Amino acid sequence: MRATSKLILKLLYVIAFLILPFALYLSLNINLIMMATTKNILLEKLQQGKNVYGTCITSTGPMWPGAIKSAGLDFVFIDTEHIPLDRNELALLCQMFKSNGIVPIVRIPSPDAYRVCQAIDGGALGIVVPYIETRAQVVELVGAAKYRPLKGELLSAYLDGSKEMSAELKEYINSFNSANICIANIESVPAMDRLDEILSVPGLDGVFIGPHDFSVSLGVPEQYDHPVFEEAVKTIIHTTRAKGLHIGIHFSLEPERQIKWMKEGANIVVHSFDIALFLQRLKHDMHIIKTAAGDDVGTGDASKLVV
Repeated sequence: MRATSKLILKLLYVIAFLILPFALYLSLNINLIMMATTKNILLEKLQQGKNVYGTCITSTGPMWPGAIKSAGLDFVFIDTEHIPLDRNELALLCQMFKSNGIVPIVRIPSPDAYRVCQAIDGGALGIVVPYIETRAQVVELVGAAKYRPLKGELLSAYLDGSKEMSAELKEYINSFNSANICIANIESVPAMDRLDEILSVPGLDGVFIGPHDFSVSLGVPEQYDHPVFEEAVKTIIHTTRAKGLHIGIHFSLEPERQIKWMKEGANIVVHSFDIALFLQRLKHDMHIIKTAAGDDVGTGDASKLVV
């Protein structure tokens, strides 16, 4: 009886040893196939000339994807530049939002091709690269997001035109990366000065203006109604749209600011973020309750609501 049990146990070990690598291989390839054939509804809407709407999410709570879906949003902006999210948390967020029909757009911490690939491997359908200031940085962004899995010297040769891609490879690369969106974060005066050359890179889909950093770079910190800031934002929006690209600006406070810049041509609305929205509503409600009770209402500081 013991001999039979040992034999069965050995057989199970052998089966597990043979099946596990195949199962892992199959799982990996199914994931790659899904990544290659994923549709990006956000990209489709933009290509149809429609506006798209989203917000920034900093929380990893599992209830957020359903809540965002019920709000009728198209995408979430997941920031890993300022928010402490690791790769595992980022991948979970991307997969949860995608399963709810919400497109995850991820801002990586720095202009780094490998971080672009990591975010896309985790489920991101859009990449925002912070503090872009040169054409070379955009070329690297496009190469990482639109030419995967090519890297190294061969990728550089295709990007600079010194080597021509075969028709078969070009068709594969285009199909494999068709759902990926490339967005440059314009947040400084040098970036604005080089805007034409930055926007000239084929494969770039759009621009996000970072109002906080941009206002500081302009010398008018957080003065979002200052003529210098407003004129600079208008220039970026008009130039971007004239190139046929898409653009958004991320504000955490009044929705009227979003409406104002949409009238100038912004077609990607990145409104506020979870903590700011929660705090604004909580303060509003507590003001009503405390006033009715005759208690001191007090005031809070909203100046730190910047992502």
